[in-house]
Amino acid sequence: MICKTIQFNLKTAGYCDIIDITSQVEAAQRSSGLESGLCTVFIPGSTAGVTTIEAEPGAMRDLKECIEHLVPQDRHFHHDARWGDGNGFSHVRAALLGPGLSIPVHDGGLGLGTWQQIVLVDFDNRPRDRRVQIQLIGEGS
Repeated sequence: MICKTIQFNLKTAGYCDIIDITSQVEAAQRSSGLESGLCTVFIPGSTAGVTTIEAEPGAMRDLKECIEHLVPQDRHFHHDARWGDGNGFSHVRAALLGPGLSIPVHDGGLGLGTWQQIVLVDFDNRPRDRRVQIQLIGEGS
């Protein structure tokens, strides 16, 4: 039985910055020796999220535009009235996307589709230093 946690850090630009982290997650899975099980990717914090998408410019632009339509930055947020930091929109966006993602591992690799990449989306209103946590559980060598 393997149970391993791997972390890495990255810098983000905020404002719906989308970063493809697939290669880092794949490297973590390979280094763990996990051949069959579950890989969980988690971003601590309440202003970023993790999802999958085809990480090509058109799809990522579509995602950004859809998020802006669903949760526009320029509306009133009660969080801003209380804290004055102007990032109420980022908390709502992150809550809708979610902080984590589980990916099956089989035959020694992530069970992603051909055009499916893992992305971190930073919704905050400023650049951030982010920590990504990867937990791998299952059978392996």
